[in-house]
Formats: sequence, structure tokens, C-alpha cells
Amino acid sequence: MGLKDLFVTKPQIVESADDVAASLAPVNNSGGLYNYFNYFGSSGITATRAEFMSVPTCARARNIVCSSISSIPLKVRTKADGARVETPPRVISQPDPRCPGSSTYAFLCEDLLLYGYGYLRINEIYADSYRIRSAERINPTRVMIVTNPMGTEIDYYTVDNVPAPTSGVGALAVFYGNDEGILNRAGRTIKAGAELERAAVMYAREPVPTMVLKSNGTALPADRIAKLLEAWGTARRNRSTAFLNSDVELQAMGFDPEKLQLNQARSYVATELARASGIPAFYVDAESGSSMTYSNASLARQSLLDFSLRPVMTAIEERLSMTGMPNDFLPPSQEVKFDLDDYLRGSAKERADVYKILYDIGAITSDEIRLDEEMIR
Repeated sequence: MGLKDLFVTKPQIVESADDVAASLAPVNNSGGLYNYFNYFGSSGITATRAEFMSVPTCARARNIVCSSISSIPLKVRTKADGARVETPPRVISQPDPRCPGSSTYAFLCEDLLLYGYGYLRINEIYADSYRIRSAERINPTRVMIVTNPMGTEIDYYTVDNVPAPTSGVGALAVFYGNDEGILNRAGRTIKAGAELERAAVMYAREPVPTMVLKSNGTALPADRIAKLLEAWGTARRNRSTAFLNSDVELQAMGFDPEKLQLNQARSYVATELARASGIPAFYVDAESGSSMTYSNASLARQSLLDFSLRPVMTAIEERLSMTGMPNDFLPPSQEVKFDLDDYLRGSAKERADVYKILYDIGAITSDEIRLDEEMIR
């Protein structure tokens, strides 16, 4: 939707009082927002997902973030005392019963990373509580946000140009990130990275010739030139000896791959894209000379969690825990959190050292250690 669409007559959608939260939600969509990118300080250059995934650094950053988060289980607990709910609704761990929950959350994480928002379309609701029973992930490129003429509030959403209801089956549960997404925030750098990858492929396919056959001033007919080139090429392919007469001179080009600075440019862009993705450069091998190391695996995972995963995880936790809206997942007394116990567990040696300290001071028994390590079923 372009700027002109803000001033055309739109279908009249009757907005219920329950949709106040949706109306006041931040508007994270390029369509219909004439100054949204200026508000966030974006360059206004938007890259596509295909361009993003064509850059190895971006593809690896996406896989690190999305695969890491989708592999961490979600738990439901009570807000009052933090007690774990033993039988949470299936929609929390598996929103769409037709596919694994890890797959749904991996692509939802990708949507938050790339676009700054994600959508689950409600497929089923409970008849008694009207809470969400199942939902499917909707690609953000299929969704359009229709705003008021000033672009300050959301009127409604459309999916494939069809207005979505504000509640119930067919409505959208919207997950908001903390910015406009890397495709908008770093669009210029992503496009540069994609161009460099295309240049590298082009050079690999059609390398610069390392030598030429040069006439010494004698005008050679076209048929003789063609025969010389064919004979010379055949000799090179067969690794045999070629003969040149006094009319033709072999001149080496002296090509130096370093002069292209293609590798240096790709390395620089890779580092910038790692920063834009929130991933430490050494995770995506963007800095071969990086001196950042960790004394143990748990510290490395904690660093990745704090600086890269936490914003996306928080967006998912908070939306799943929201109540008082027409599209709730849980009752008001409960909330959703990622269970980080296994993720931050550390290596076997690290755990053994901790267990030894706790055992020596009498804080834990050998049976409790075996139970914690799942040696006792």
C-alpha cells in the first residue's frame, strides 16, 4: 500500500471496545506509513528476504538466532508464586497442530528478526473462554496494515488483501519486536552484501584471463586469429606445448586477486551484517582475527542469550502472556517464559565441578545429582 492509499475511502470496519489494544499498538509496517522509517532513523532502503538469505553471514545469523530460540522449551507458570503449570495448553508448545512447534517458532523468530513483527492467525478458539486453541504462522509479506489517514493508529489488518476480523477465528495475534526489522534497518548493507556475493560468483564463473596473445604490428586476418586462439586454447587444456611465430607475442596480464579487494569487502560487509543481526562476529566467522574467547561453554551461551536472543524471546514471551485482549492464549493468572535451565546448563565438566562443591558442603546428595543428570528415571 502506498502513500496515496491513505487518502482513499476504506471499507468501514466497526471496531469493538475490546480492540483498543490493537488500535493503539505501534505500527510496524512499511505499507501506508509515510514517515515510519524516518521515525526509526532508517535509511528507507528495504532489502528482501531472498537478498538477506543469499549472504552467508546473514543466513548463518538467522539460523543461530532462530534455531537456538526454537530449541528452547516454553513453560507456563503462575504469576503469583512462579509455580510451574504442569498441563499448559498445547497451543503454547505447538501453536499449529499440523507441524512441530519448533518449526512454527523458528519462522516466527525469523519474522521478528527480519521484519520487526510476526503474525499467528487464529484457527480455533475454546467455546467457554474464547482463548486461542490453535493458530498458524502467517508470512508478514501477506499482511497489510491499514491505518487512519494520519498513520497514527491501526484501523485493521488484511491478509492477502482480505480484512481480518479483530477477534475470534481468523483474527491475528500480533508479535511486535523492538525495531523495524533488519531488512529495513540494514537494507543498504544487506543489498551490498548480496551484490558482493553475486560479484564473487560471477568472477568464479568468468575469471579474468591471465594472459593474452598480442600481435606485433602485423595485420592478421580474422580466420588466422581464430585458428591461433583455438590452437592455443587446445594446447592449454591438454597441458601440451604451444607454438607462436614472430607475428604474435604472449603477454601475461599479471593478475593479482588481492587488487580486486573482493575478499576484504566481503569480510567488512560480513562484520557489519553480524553487528546488525546482533550476533558476535566470531559466531559467523566474520572476523578471522577476533580475539574474543570464552573460558567455558556456558559463558558463550550466556553472551549469545543476552546480546542476540533475548529481544526476540521477550517479544514472544510477552505476547503469549498478554491478557485482557480478545485474542488471549492464557488466563490472567498465568504467564509464559522460556525454560533456560538446559540451555545454560554448561558442559559435563562444569556441572561436575559445581556438583562436587555442593556435595562437599552437604547442599546436595548423590541421588539428587543422579536425578538432575537424568541418571534416575
